[in-house]
Amino acid sequence: METNTVKSRIEPAPRRHLSMVRGFHLADVFTLANAACGMGGVLLAMLFVESGWSRHFLWAAAMAPAAFIFDVLDGRIARARHTHSAFGRELDSLADVISFGVAPAALGFAAGMTGGWDAIALIYFVCCGVSRLARYNVTAESLSGADAKVKYFEGTPIPTSVVLTAVLAWACWDARLGDALYGGVWQLGPWQLHPLALLFLLSGTLMISKTLRIPKL
Repeated sequence: METNTVKSRIEPAPRRHLSMVRGFHLADVFTLANAACGMGGVLLAMLFVESGWSRHFLWAAAMAPAAFIFDVLDGRIARARHTHSAFGRELDSLADVISFGVAPAALGFAAGMTGGWDAIALIYFVCCGVSRLARYNVTAESLSGADAKVKYFEGTPIPTSVVLTAVLAWACWDARLGDALYGGVWQLGPWQLHPLALLFLLSGTLMISKTLRIPKL
């Protein structure tokens, strides 16, 4: 009797997992593809650090526009199929943190931004991206109109970081990585700063701005 009781408590678990899988919509699959591209970008950036082969760096940078395409498609599919959900919104934010936050920062580090001040700039950029997405999720309902669609963004959307990856990809194409990074390197106190890292500071600051409002298309 005791064995049967334990067994009956364990058996429903797979059903819960299957229910979760069945709860995925087509848009969520595209969101996961976005996250996969972001993780691919991180791994390729790490591979470049080990190999030094520029093609690994360029492939890492290429993951950003690929993730952006999936990010756009998941939103359009969700609207077309009327499958908006809190789960989908949270999933989208988590994917964006990887693809447009962590991946560009990893690419910047792989490009040669390895000084102490560089690290602070990259960490600040990722933290701003996380904060911006969290704020959006919390305020999305209050910012939406009668049609339940958000009319504008407060601060720049995190996918705008594809501009940073484009700059780094061009630097790689121009053989300007490492010690040859645009702007050189400054020694500020105990740590080094590559001026190019200031682009990450600027991007992060624009993301968390509450005065900058950008219409959502």
